[in-house]
Amino acid sequence: MVTGTLLLRIRLHGCRSLKEKRRPRQMLRDRIRSRFKVAVSEVADQDTLNLLCLGVATVGPDPGPVQQVLQDVATMVSESGVGELIEDSVELHRR
Repeated sequence: MVTGTLLLRIRLHGCRSLKEKRRPRQMLRDRIRSRFKVAVSEVADQDTLNLLCLGVATVGPDPGPVQQVLQDVATMVSESGVGELIEDSVELHRR
């Protein structure tokens, strides 16, 4: 079994309050969950207005498909137009 995690740091433009940050966070979280069937959560920088840090996790029998799903998530986020993807880092762990 292989577990894979993806850390996404996204710079949001135009957020002037935490309430305005909620919309892109929920939209990305819901879109990623429904399209890729992975776990998603905001994992850091909750009080920073212009920075969204999402953690994505999935499991699978082999590293190839797990890595591909996480890379597809990063590609979808970068093409979503929600903000500027400034970091995406993938970690795979074999159990």
